[in-house]
Amino acid sequence: MIVVMKIGSSQGEIGGVVKRIEEAGLKAHLSQGVERTVIGILGRTFSELQDMLQLLPGVEEVIPVSKPYKLASREFHPERTIVKLNDLTIGGNDIVIMAGPCAVENEEQLMATAWEVKSAGANILRGGAFKPSTSPYHFRGLGLEGLKILAKAREETGMPVVTEVMAPGDVELVASYADILQVGARNMQNFALLDEVGKLKKPVMLKRGLSATIQEWLLAAEYILNQGNEQLILCERGIRTFETATRNTMDLSAIPIIKKLSHLPIVADPSHGTGKWYLVSPMALAAVAAGADGLMIEVHPNPDTALKDGPQSLTFDNFRRLMSQLAPVVRAVDRKLSLRGALATKQSQGRTE
Repeated sequence: MIVVMKIGSSQGEIGGVVKRIEEAGLKAHLSQGVERTVIGILGRTFSELQDMLQLLPGVEEVIPVSKPYKLASREFHPERTIVKLNDLTIGGNDIVIMAGPCAVENEEQLMATAWEVKSAGANILRGGAFKPSTSPYHFRGLGLEGLKILAKAREETGMPVVTEVMAPGDVELVASYADILQVGARNMQNFALLDEVGKLKKPVMLKRGLSATIQEWLLAAEYILNQGNEQLILCERGIRTFETATRNTMDLSAIPIIKKLSHLPIVADPSHGTGKWYLVSPMALAAVAAGADGLMIEVHPNPDTALKDGPQSLTFDNFRRLMSQLAPVVRAVDRKLSLRGALATKQSQGRTE
């Protein structure tokens, strides 16, 4: 249930509605726009509440909400959420590019990739310190050492970093190194982990689960929002279907659907979405055309020797080619590529000809 206040309603009238909601044993969530305030009601509502609130001063309309997710919905929060990260914004008109290797393998590999993707136009460095693997015998990341390498890359390049957190007990550690904490597909319904990242005061990126419906995905987002963290980004990374030609099926329709149902920004990961490097660029272009607020691209100095996900990683040359292809598509959808934090000079890289 949401309460729509009249244009120009006073703070006293808004406070009166909030007080009445709380007296009923419920929780009020304010979403204040430029002209109008919407008050969302969290908890088990009852039919008489709608009539009770409708009579209060300043109330224009009380609307029942049928969706099981509340805080993630556009009904509760009509205006889109803009996630701020230093001088970057995610969810506005700019399109941000997150790029880097699937896994941090060593300092040389990560630093080389960081400088290359930044010079090509990427804004955020991605790299996994903790890696979930289907097999216990596959590479599972460098852990703390990987986090320290990411921190060094941020210090030298100025790029913020996004990396995955896998366990509730690691949230504090990863948050002390990362600028964005990623909750991976396999942990989308790890509710203890969602609660912990929800207590943070820094951005979180929630990937769609392997076979998750959009409603299940938004309900997972609700866990994080319900803990008070509104700096939340969604990431479409493909879902598991009957198709075997690709690693996953990239659900491009999820992007405009999320835009309609939710106020949260959404980025696309065509690397995991397809599992094949030659499909990454066309799906990246399609994702931007569909309305994505950003892209997450895997890039590796030598994909043939990568410890994780080499077949879906772009070489440095292929990443540069993708960045040049993006420009006309971005213009066509009346948006722009964010250049904040990108385009390092050779001088700042400390390189000479």
